[in-house]
Amino acid sequence: MFQGGIRMRLSVIVPVYNMAADKKLNYCLDSLIDQTIDDYEIIAVDDASTDNSLEVLRDYEAKYPGKVKVIACPENRHQGGAKNRGLEAASGQWIGFVDSDDWVAPDCYEKLLEKAGETGADLVGCDYSMVSEHTYRVGTVVKNNTPDQTGELGKEQHGKLILRPGSMVVRIYKGSVIRENGLRFPEGIFYEDNCAGPLWSLYFEHFERVEEPLYYYYQHPLSTVHCISEERCRDRIRAMELLYEECSRRGFLETYREEIEYRYVELAFVITLFSYFQGVAHPRQAFVREMQRTVKGRFPDFQSNRYYKQYTGPEEQRLIAMQDKNPVGFYWYYRIMLLVRRLKGKGR
Repeated sequence: MFQGGIRMRLSVIVPVYNMAADKKLNYCLDSLIDQTIDDYEIIAVDDASTDNSLEVLRDYEAKYPGKVKVIACPENRHQGGAKNRGLEAASGQWIGFVDSDDWVAPDCYEKLLEKAGETGADLVGCDYSMVSEHTYRVGTVVKNNTPDQTGELGKEQHGKLILRPGSMVVRIYKGSVIRENGLRFPEGIFYEDNCAGPLWSLYFEHFERVEEPLYYYYQHPLSTVHCISEERCRDRIRAMELLYEECSRRGFLETYREEIEYRYVELAFVITLFSYFQGVAHPRQAFVREMQRTVKGRFPDFQSNRYYKQYTGPEEQRLIAMQDKNPVGFYWYYRIMLLVRRLKGKGR
């Protein structure tokens, strides 16, 4: 837990899997090496990569001893497992996460830590910039959270963070909160943040933001958000099941039932249903029915949820009501609708 007898101020955990190509991993690590603070460590966790990512990491570890620590996992446990290995090794008073195909501004962690020191916050975030090339030029800026989710966190703010938790990688977390509450990530699935983000937010008491895009989110074809399969759809549903189970076990379910219900339904059903049809060449009716049974088993009256009525678009609500009443009719109606849209798009 200590580096040379002194606790590090910050530990940045980088889960790595097959990111050596096009020097994506190098660009990420270089951005972390070049931070404008001194007392921090970079914990890079190789998740059983099959390319030469581990060799790249070992080179950085040899070049920057004491700053870069490499952990090699013997088997692939997805990002959640890699992050958990990093948490076990982290010595920082603060904990941050960076995806290994993304990067951060040189003063990212200096500004986040300064905000924490000025305000006494135990959670600090920023905005991020979406880019499609390796650059420090700011692209499309995404506001990661809203002012009504920040400040001293009470029931209202915690509820809003369940509904819209934002990205976990654009924040630093007080390490003591993570350790004292046994906060971890689901392992062996994609979309681990979908579970961890809302749950973790309930344990923090003061959230502040730096109003700048200090994190660069790299958009490329291999990003998780661009790869849709039935397996990944199952993982999103599993992440919501784990969120439900953890909130129940930790005593949050009754206090935040409506918010947890909507977050579950939104990710395990609304988003997954439509992305499955749009991203999979031959969607299976059996999986759609299975998806519906799972969600209705947890929340049979979800269409009456006030957040569902507020946040889910009217067209999506109409289609889901159709799917509820006539699953087979919806299946063919939506497939034909997507086909017509694609044909119109090609004709333009």
